[in-house]
Amino acid sequence: MPKVLTASRVRVPAQAETEYLAILRELCQFADARGQKIWLFRNAKDPRLFIEFSESPTEMSHRAQASRLPEEIRLEKRLQGLVTYAPDAWDLWTEVSLAAAAEA
Repeated sequence: MPKVLTASRVRVPAQAETEYLAILRELCQFADARGQKIWLFRNAKDPRLFIEFSESPTEMSHRAQASRLPEEIRLEKRLQGLVTYAPDAWDLWTEVSLAAAAEA
C-alpha cells in the first residue's frame, strides 16, 4: 500500500518559534506511536520559513484527516493560531512505487 505525505510550508514569527517547535515535538510523539512520521526543515535563505513533511501509511490515517485524540486536536489548533500555513499545506501526495513503474 502506498504511503501518503503532506509538504506544508509554514511561516513562523520569530517570537512564536520556541512554542511552535515544542508543539511539533509533542505531535511527533503521537505520530511515532502510530507509525507516522513528521519531519521539519528550515529554509536556508529565510529563517522564518519552514516546511513540515507529515507521512502516514494510509490516507485515512494521515494527520490531515485522521480522527485524533483531543490533546492532538488542541495542539493542532494552537499551531494554527501561532503560524501561517500555505494555502496548499494539507494537499495529500500519494507515493508512487518506482519499482512497479519500471516493471510496467
